[in-house]
Amino acid sequence: MALSSGNDIERSSSKSSVSPSPRNDEEKVTPAGSLIGDREGSMTTIGKSDWTHRNLKPRHIQLIGIGGTIATALFIQIGNGLMAGGPASLFLAFVIWCTFILATTVSMAEMVSHLPISSPFIRFAGRYVDEALGFAAGWNFWIYEVALATFEVTACNVIIHFWSDVVPAGAMIAIVIILYALINLLAVEYYGETEFWAALGKMMLITGLIIFTFIVMLGGNPQHDRFGFRYWQNPGAFNEKFTTGDLGRFQGFLGALIVAAFTIAGPDYVSMAAGEAENPRVSMPRAYSTVFYRLAVFFVFGSLAVGILVPYNDPELKAALGEGKAGAAASPFVVAMNRLGIPVLPHIVNALMLSSAFSAGNSYVYCSSRSLYGMALEGKAPKIFTKVTKGGVPVYSVLFCLSITLLSFLQTNNNAAVVLNWFVSLVTASQLINFLVMCVTYIGFYRAWKAQGRTRDPKTDRGRLPFIGWWQPWTAIYGAIGTFWMTFMSGYEVFLPGQWKVTNFLFSYLAVMIFPVLYLVWKLIHRTKLHKPHEVNLDGEIAEILEYEKHYVPEEPKNKFIKAFNWVFS
Repeated sequence: MALSSGNDIERSSSKSSVSPSPRNDEEKVTPAGSLIGDREGSMTTIGKSDWTHRNLKPRHIQLIGIGGTIATALFIQIGNGLMAGGPASLFLAFVIWCTFILATTVSMAEMVSHLPISSPFIRFAGRYVDEALGFAAGWNFWIYEVALATFEVTACNVIIHFWSDVVPAGAMIAIVIILYALINLLAVEYYGETEFWAALGKMMLITGLIIFTFIVMLGGNPQHDRFGFRYWQNPGAFNEKFTTGDLGRFQGFLGALIVAAFTIAGPDYVSMAAGEAENPRVSMPRAYSTVFYRLAVFFVFGSLAVGILVPYNDPELKAALGEGKAGAAASPFVVAMNRLGIPVLPHIVNALMLSSAFSAGNSYVYCSSRSLYGMALEGKAPKIFTKVTKGGVPVYSVLFCLSITLLSFLQTNNNAAVVLNWFVSLVTASQLINFLVMCVTYIGFYRAWKAQGRTRDPKTDRGRLPFIGWWQPWTAIYGAIGTFWMTFMSGYEVFLPGQWKVTNFLFSYLAVMIFPVLYLVWKLIHRTKLHKPHEVNLDGEIAEILEYEKHYVPEEPKNKFIKAFNWVFS
């Protein structure tokens, strides 16, 4: 399939595109470029198989990426990493793991910017490597997302009870799930707006906490204590875990690295919105380009701040995380505020943490429903999940994913900390497999691109590849090696003397056991083979996307306030 000329690409990015006349009696072009077909009179199509709407603006895409990556773990679970390895191990672990996430992001950015479709990395795995890999990756990603959604529903309940235990846990969980249903079943533009404002709250929270750290460490606190990096010296930069000496310090570092692997999310949230993004071959590269700054500011500086504020042996931190205290009480930042005698701020932090957890859970419901929808489009999930509303929402996919979050009611019969730890273990393994699949998929994409005689020269091929990754394919290989190793190391503690628990083993390695089963079942039933590079279809739905771009007309902001946000996050 021929790609557009340079003039077509130039016109697609123009702000003065003109909508064409209707193409026939059954189709017409909307101002945003979507084609409304007559399939049951209720589905919108941008091609032959994808009926979602392209209503997410660049600012929505940017903030969806931030909203999905900044979650409860950055404010609470990060304390476990500090206790495991100490401040230096925590900082090094976050820096090192950010390099693997950046490698994965760069790989996904190139593929998705070229072909921005619904559930891209799931469908790309089947197209560029093996259909069986796409099937296994899709269901693994779905498990990962619904487990995260359930984790955040549980976390929302825990955070709310920081203030009062008057409302029963079951009632609060039900309220959160109902709110997710209302948001995700409305037209997708309302989801984008909801996530945009919630993600702004997250940015304010983590930015404020980093600034707070800088101020109090220099003496701006009620005690006028200029403590600086005191806790890096006493009790020390590295903690020993399970044993003593260098081995104990290394095990502490591994503990911090496992926490980093759970805390730092990847490019999946930006990618899952590709099928509903306005002008995607322009907006998606811009969204991916901000990932480096997001990783550096939010995660690297966040981990550094935690190690500055609290010693790894702080008794209040150990008690809070060990006993599963409600909400901000378990956050290292609030523990630091209590140590310094700072009032009021813990309540503000808890309120913003609630917004953060709710926003993250909302993102996970969205991503899980879109992954299920994408699999259904590819025939890897029941066809009923392809049904969408007039607003372009895959209604049955959303409802099914919401039904899984009912597992959060387990908290009514178990300690909240226990339930959270179960989902942390399950999510970490699934997330690592996702990243591994992304890197392997890119290697298949790269081999096919080269085998079919296409170049990756940014001076001549910017039209074909709106985003060209750095140092490929070595970047993807680096990401694949790191995520593969970490997949098996994430639950290593259960094999140490005295650490064995059946539940811990199952939640740590359940995804690792399920993934190859899914792969082999699909492969044996459908007798799939690894795709040969010269036979891979690299273009897919590119003709429809380029046609959409040619006729794309951006909607003018309704007021100057929104216009300013559009400019900042464009």
